[in-house]
Amino acid sequence: MKKTRVCDLLGIEYPIIQGGMTWIANAELAAAVSSAGGFGIISPNAGMTERADIAENLRSQIRKAKSLTDKPFGVNFPLQTPGCKELIDVAIEEKVPAVTTSAGNPATYTAYLKEAGIKVLHVVASVRHATGAEARGVDAVIAEGYEAGGHNGFDELTTFTLVPQVVDAVKIPVVAAGGIADSRGYIAALALGAEGVQIGTRFVATRECIAHQKAKEAIINALDTGTVISGRKLGPTRGVKNEFVNKILEMESRGATAEELLAFIGAGRARQGKLEGDLVNGEVYAGSIAGMIKEIVSAGEVVRSIVEGTEAVIARLK
Repeated sequence: MKKTRVCDLLGIEYPIIQGGMTWIANAELAAAVSSAGGFGIISPNAGMTERADIAENLRSQIRKAKSLTDKPFGVNFPLQTPGCKELIDVAIEEKVPAVTTSAGNPATYTAYLKEAGIKVLHVVASVRHATGAEARGVDAVIAEGYEAGGHNGFDELTTFTLVPQVVDAVKIPVVAAGGIADSRGYIAALALGAEGVQIGTRFVATRECIAHQKAKEAIINALDTGTVISGRKLGPTRGVKNEFVNKILEMESRGATAEELLAFIGAGRARQGKLEGDLVNGEVYAGSIAGMIKEIVSAGEVVRSIVEGTEAVIARLK
């Protein structure tokens, strides 16, 4: 597998980054991805109870990952998270080598992180976001198309159209995200000009991920049309079609206001779906590649299958 600037930036063997999925990007998963040669990511709230101390949870997750691997791994920080500065300070104290940031202005903490020697990769959904992030000093951008699970950009640009435009607009490395699950997606991303990939949904359906078994099965059982975008008035979110999401879509179709939608969705719905397995009252974030996932395997197997399958994909193109 080709070495890229992303490998050099993160000190990894393969330019495969695990998505920082809220509630379920746990230490065991991150360590397994990193041990296999990729770059694992921890979510600060991984596995925690609703009233637990998120800063201490993050510290515990980081230390757990350190006990499981001697390879580099990082933390994901949605910048709008309450108390984000405190969480970043934990990452600095624990000497995490790199982080991904999202859902906010990269100008807020990028310089602070880099002064501490931490590399910063920022998630973007448009060329404007990418050039802005580059101007604010991030080391790389993660161009995420709306095929991705979870929160997406309002413009709903596909990975296929977003990535090459971002590559043309910036000089820093670009990582492709959204709609990537195997070596075919990896090769396609590099063909678009990306120097690495970020993968989320495929890593949910792994043995190391702490997502509830029902959430994993919902992904495995999803068809090609098994995910949908909802909540466009609040912020587009892609997840598995279930009773809860169907209710949101029904409310949107009859013209519910953003306030009505927010009141219905409330807080913690992602936790209920992903961590607790409540598919009636909770969401299961998943990308549109859910229909390609047929079994639960180890995180290491996911990385190895991408690496080993790359040459076969290239051979078919010759």
